[in-house]
Parts: sequence; C-alpha cells; structure tokens
Amino acid sequence: MPLVQIKGISGYLSLEQKQELIRKVTDAVVSVEGEKLRPVTWVLVEDVPSGAWGVGGNPVTDSDLRNMAKG
Repeated sequence: MPLVQIKGISGYLSLEQKQELIRKVTDAVVSVEGEKLRPVTWVLVEDVPSGAWGVGGNPVTDSDLRNMAKG
C-alpha cells in the first residue's frame, strides 16, 4: 500500500493544483509499482503554515515562492 506525503507552504497551491498533484503522483507510483495498486495508493498533501518552513536558515513564505516562480 504505497503512501506518498507531500508537504508544502500553505496558501501557495490552489485546491485544483493539489488535486492535479495527487493525480499525477498516483500515476507515477503505479507506473512503477503496477496499475493494480492504484486503488490503494495514498497521496497526502499537507500544508505547513507560511513562514514556518525554512531553507538555509531562512523562513520561506507563500509570497517568497510566488516571487521565485516568477523568476
């Protein structure tokens, strides 16, 4: 029973984006483990409060991610 946990900063991804991520991650798992495991493949998308996530000793917010995505 595969379980994939994805943590991200709250407020960055929309519900639709999270649902797309769930579908695509499930597809990736079953492409390796076999289609028969699709019904028991779990994907959890967990939100971490903005600013409660840090990289390199610096807190990261949803605004920071938006700025990074813009380039």
